[in-house]
Amino acid sequence: MQTDNDSKIRETIRKRYSETALASTAGCGCGSGCCAPQGQATSEAMAISVGYSDGDLRIVPEGANMGLGCGNPQTIAALRPGEVVVDLGSGGGFDCFLAARQVGETGHVIGVDMTPEMVEKARRNAVAAQCVNATFRLGEIEHLPVADAEADVVLSNCVINLSTDKGQVFRESFRVLKKGGRLAIADIVAVAGMPEDIRANVMLHAECVAGAARVEALEGMMRAAGFQHVSIRLKPESGRMMDEMFPGLGLGKIVASAVIEATKE
Repeated sequence: MQTDNDSKIRETIRKRYSETALASTAGCGCGSGCCAPQGQATSEAMAISVGYSDGDLRIVPEGANMGLGCGNPQTIAALRPGEVVVDLGSGGGFDCFLAARQVGETGHVIGVDMTPEMVEKARRNAVAAQCVNATFRLGEIEHLPVADAEADVVLSNCVINLSTDKGQVFRESFRVLKKGGRLAIADIVAVAGMPEDIRANVMLHAECVAGAARVEALEGMMRAAGFQHVSIRLKPESGRMMDEMFPGLGLGKIVASAVIEATKE
């Protein structure tokens, strides 16, 4: 059941990313990516800092990379030609366009985002790039506009931490995956108890940190949804990046970037 605070968090996030989609600068509405150190102001530098290559940046349409990620789920997805991919919180379409090249003409990529401005931006980018095997749908990641057992892979990049009902996100991901399908996620997780003043800060939810769940809680949610071979691997270097992004809050010891994988057997 959604509380008043959950609704406030959701609307704050929607407004923040709507403004980001409409702005000419990249980042989480404030000129910084969700996991990029201060001083790396360009979306290109942000993407490189979290694991993308110069080649990745060259092959996506202008405006698709908005510097919003905290990792590169493409590196763990092992996408193959002909596969169907669903990207949770697809933004300007950056990961979708990279995935579309890997799955080829016989594959298909579905980007889902709850912000109309982001969906419109991604659709314009697809037209500009003449990318016909990536489509973008308006919807919430807790209620995916995707058929049962339609996808081979579910991707996500620094988005599930924003949800106030992460268990439902994993249940929906399980529903849309085929048997043998897999999750490939880059996200922010909590590695220690979250101070109440940070957890209550709605703007820090929109900045991808206050809504982070503990690793053991995420593992439990994923297994409860039906996933097997659950793996959450932390990126130790991300603690320093968090302290650079949010000086004085001590977030480097509380949250970290992580690679999250699981399969639907």
